[in-house]
Amino acid sequence: MVPVRKPQHLGALREVLHPYDYLLCVDLEATCDEEAKPGEPPRPLLVHREDMETIEIGLAVIDLSSLKVVDHFQSFVRPTLHPVLTDFCRKLTTIKQSDVDAAPGYARVAQMLDAFLEAYPNSMWCSWGDYDHKQLQKDASRLHCKPMLEGMLHTNLKKWHWKVFECRAMGLQPAVEMLGLEWEGTYHRGIDDARNVANVAIHLLS
Repeated sequence: MVPVRKPQHLGALREVLHPYDYLLCVDLEATCDEEAKPGEPPRPLLVHREDMETIEIGLAVIDLSSLKVVDHFQSFVRPTLHPVLTDFCRKLTTIKQSDVDAAPGYARVAQMLDAFLEAYPNSMWCSWGDYDHKQLQKDASRLHCKPMLEGMLHTNLKKWHWKVFECRAMGLQPAVEMLGLEWEGTYHRGIDDARNVANVAIHLLS
């Protein structure tokens, strides 16, 4: 087991979570593209960073009294700016074009998520880094609708991980491996990444 290097930071995390009954571990996948690699002919970037749109949300619910995952939510989200996924995006996420073509839009998924979360009042949410929080805000601003998880406190579990273990900031998969946990599912799939964020959170808090 990796030793806790900074117990005061672990105590601070527990203080943040103390008023809440549930921790929602969230991961998003979004439209994306990559620059041409060295040696490849130059090509235009089809999706710029500022135009990325959520195409999947995955969420794992941790009951903070038992430190167990008690439920999951997953939905694909239909993009509007770039409705056709790039080859890079499909390979990275394993999300198919048909998945997003058949998916509801952002505002409808937000309604579905609200309905799901009625069973889990008094929740806060976390993600691996701040990207997910910022992306949900950006999506909603672009579409002139309320963001998913609006009004709910967010915390960055990646930051807590490097603070508690006094290590470099790292991606989710290396963090899972560092803690000796077994990776669940496919990397860069929202629901699977959310499950793994939950596993790290439970490990931290146990």
